[in-house]
Amino acid sequence: MQLDPRQFAPATERNRHLILPVLQRVLPAAGTVLEIGSGTGEHAVYFAQALSHLNWQPSDTNPAALASIRAWTEHAGAGNVAAPLALDVRAPTWPLTRADALVSINVIHYSPWESTPALLAGAARVLPEGGIVYLYGPYRREGRHTAPSNEEFDAWLKRRDPEFGVRDIEAVEAEAAACGLCLDEVIAMPANNFSLILKRS
Repeated sequence: MQLDPRQFAPATERNRHLILPVLQRVLPAAGTVLEIGSGTGEHAVYFAQALSHLNWQPSDTNPAALASIRAWTEHAGAGNVAAPLALDVRAPTWPLTRADALVSINVIHYSPWESTPALLAGAARVLPEGGIVYLYGPYRREGRHTAPSNEEFDAWLKRRDPEFGVRDIEAVEAEAAACGLCLDEVIAMPANNFSLILKRS
């Protein structure tokens, strides 16, 4: 019997209905959305079905995640979700050279810091003028955690991998500016998370 390759992330069900209204407001009326670090693929199919006017391009580096994304896409019958790309943000060139928006959810804190400037530089390469970058997750502000639970989560991340960690919004903003991306909005979200909206200038 063939095993189901679909993976499940509980956080997806908790946050997707909170993220969707923001995406509905900031994403373009048409075009391709590149999702960086699609993980299980649950976000991809949920957002693609709710945003049927957009083409969703998931990506990840993990082969098991890529298999899960394909399986979720097939299970959902989501016709506007493309086959997932094996994409490492640190690569000098990406397998997709053009997108109209970029979305990355709960990725920056689960990766080494050098992945953040690489992600932002890649976004600047593939997005048109005015293109949107959407980043979601926990962040520090002015070097301080916004809640005790985030401080505990940061310590847990560092135990898992010393290169992981909750990042400073100001550090992300500075790296974005160096790539020609301006921080357009910071939206406080439930559970001490933030939505960062960046725009390619």
